[in-house]
Amino acid sequence: MISKGQLIDVYFNKTVADPNAYPFSLPFFKERDGFKIHPKVTYFVGENGTGKSTLLEAIAIASGFNPEGGSFNFNFNTRETHSVLHRYLRTSRGTNRHSDGYFLRSESFFNVATEIDNLDAEPGPSPSLLKAYGGKSLHEQSHGEAFWSLFMNRFKGNGFYVLDEPEAALSPTRQMAMLVRMDELIKDDSQFIIASHSPILIAYPDSLIYEFSDIGVTVRTYDQTNIFQTYANFIKDPARMVDHLLRT
Repeated sequence: MISKGQLIDVYFNKTVADPNAYPFSLPFFKERDGFKIHPKVTYFVGENGTGKSTLLEAIAIASGFNPEGGSFNFNFNTRETHSVLHRYLRTSRGTNRHSDGYFLRSESFFNVATEIDNLDAEPGPSPSLLKAYGGKSLHEQSHGEAFWSLFMNRFKGNGFYVLDEPEAALSPTRQMAMLVRMDELIKDDSQFIIASHSPILIAYPDSLIYEFSDIGVTVRTYDQTNIFQTYANFIKDPARMVDHLLRT
């Protein structure tokens, strides 16, 4: 069932057959009963393998999105790689209903682009689906251009946008531009949940940052995050940092 109200909370059903099996063995599931979600932007940050994308994916599926990504109307299956976590997740939503929504998974965006082309080629009187993405096949653009076309054309505002590592195809300049685009959409009553490794992208000022680790999850301010501190230390003295890394 698709619920388009603003997401407020996520709760876990801890009644599982094997708590040591994936994804229930992930630290965040063992440690927490759920997550509060910010009305504007919620970030999941942290090291690889700590469960950020697994949780983001489960929230997206529980919200009515196709596991491989796309809008609420997408319903295709290239390969089932998602976990069962969405079956053990309950959401609490407000009365402020979103009229738009999108789930972006960087790793399966190619599949989404293919599905868009396939749907657009189907005979019938319906208008071209590609118009919603800027009028040009996403496959005919660079990876970064395709992502940017999605953000600028398909995201309409008053939407619920779940993004998994959207910085993967974006230059630093485009990541900064994405903050501006996010602000435009947020001012139009949109809500974002984003898993990211970008110190630029997680800098949106009115947000909630959860940092995932192998021992659990901690709420952080921007400059407390490991992402910020690692990049700041490297840029402060890159020669010393590289020398340290290569000598280790």
